[in-house]
Amino acid sequence: MVTSRNYDFIVVGGGTSGCVLAERLTADPDHRVLLLEAGRPNRNQLLRMPMTARNFWTNDKYLWNYQSEPEPGVRGRRIPVPRGKILGGSGAINGMLYARGHPCDYDQWRQLGLEGWGYEDVLPYFKRVEHDSRGSTQYHGADGPLAISRWPDANPLTPLFAAAAQEAGIPFNDDQNGANSEGMGVPDLTIDRGERASTYSAFLRPALSRPNLTVETYAQAARIVIEQGRAAGIEYLCHGKSAIAYAEREIVLCCGAYNSPQLLMLSGIGPGDELRRFGIKPVHDLPGVGRNLQDHAGVSVVNLATQPVGLAKNLRWDRLALNVLRWSVTHDGPVARMPVVTNGWYRSRPELERPDIQTLIGANSPLAGPWFPGLKRPAPPMFASRSGLQQPHSRGWMTLASADPLDHPRIFFNLFSVPHDLTVLRYAIRKVREIFAAPSVRHLMGREIVPGPELRSDAALDEFIRTTTTTAYHPVGTCAMGNDENAVVDARLRVRGIAGLRVADASIMPTITSGNTNAPCVMIGDKASAMILGQELPRAELDPRRLAAA
Repeated sequence: MVTSRNYDFIVVGGGTSGCVLAERLTADPDHRVLLLEAGRPNRNQLLRMPMTARNFWTNDKYLWNYQSEPEPGVRGRRIPVPRGKILGGSGAINGMLYARGHPCDYDQWRQLGLEGWGYEDVLPYFKRVEHDSRGSTQYHGADGPLAISRWPDANPLTPLFAAAAQEAGIPFNDDQNGANSEGMGVPDLTIDRGERASTYSAFLRPALSRPNLTVETYAQAARIVIEQGRAAGIEYLCHGKSAIAYAEREIVLCCGAYNSPQLLMLSGIGPGDELRRFGIKPVHDLPGVGRNLQDHAGVSVVNLATQPVGLAKNLRWDRLALNVLRWSVTHDGPVARMPVVTNGWYRSRPELERPDIQTLIGANSPLAGPWFPGLKRPAPPMFASRSGLQQPHSRGWMTLASADPLDHPRIFFNLFSVPHDLTVLRYAIRKVREIFAAPSVRHLMGREIVPGPELRSDAALDEFIRTTTTTAYHPVGTCAMGNDENAVVDARLRVRGIAGLRVADASIMPTITSGNTNAPCVMIGDKASAMILGQELPRAELDPRRLAAA
């Protein structure tokens, strides 16, 4: 056993929230901070090129390739659960779409009794972290480190699909992170002058030279050392050796929706009976640890295109090589962006308070890749959509597989255990078909190949959904904030019953936000630092009629 020296703060997990938190805490040179990350260092230059994101979604070197338990609701299939295994976490390999969610998502948290988490409360933190291409406005920040950009050049397909969405009854929205996210439009992206922007590149990398910050990669947390009811240190494994680091002030878990509850359970914090089954002595019985798992289940509709669209021509090997060379010099060109045409949110029923479906449409084949004339043909041109359920009613769980910290956790989404969720995705398929059949884009649309034009009835679409659904890799909720017996942390992110210990990542969300969860995790990391340091921002002053006027 190697014993590390003491620190003021230990941050466990160098993902989206952890990178923000480590930078904020070390801004004061008197704070000694240790950041532990189980994944590898972030050194691959291809990670900075936006179009290569897909290459890392199946690369075992950069992924924790978890999978769910067999899911009865999807015909017994195991759902893939890839997570970023690298400094920067999943935000270092994600699709770069920046979506705060709907204001009502956060107002709902406040209505649950979580003071300080309403939309007016969290908006100042969103603004503080952002360097938005729109500049500083009531809803956007311009002075933060994380670049938020609009589409880098005009995509001629975007206005056509925006018009098609309107023809299908979905309004246009030019600012999906403004007063209201509802409507189809151009998404915001975490791309900075042709490079991926993540909390690793924007927050942590500039702070690595600080003498008060220590970062250890390949450092697998094994347990929290608890002394007299207080989190005193972290025992971890690094390069085959065991070490302990001690925190004089606080330990903050930023390991994500699977690994933060896993580490709590390994440390004896969780459902007592469950822990005993693995030979772990309960230190504090918290029944909500690992419960309340939520994710955005989704389905696809894919049509052939009647003319060349997307990246296929630029993926010919010689053109691809030239485009990569161009990017390395200018950070511009086709590889500096993602093939997204439009994105947006809409309601399956008009009486809903907020949209319950997100649909993203791209002008590219899911099978697209490099090709060589005479040896490998290009993928046919396609329009591919992905629609996700935004407020799932079904709830799942995660738990330990064993007392070994190197074992993957067990994950069960419990998909479609509530029939409502199936109904919403069925509506989404039909709405995308409406968009694809709308007058503005009808001339571009060839044959539907997924699900296929023959699948029309409720029963046929339900079977398609059950046999093809995956999640959006947006897990939340397993260390949920709250005030009841199932809450794991309070509104200040402190683990109930254990002093000196907080959780600050997607696991603290009591209900999932409407959209990609990376942006909320950036906010959570920043807000957590303000709570710890006693530097909380005042609430935003917004018109109370803002949603009605949006």
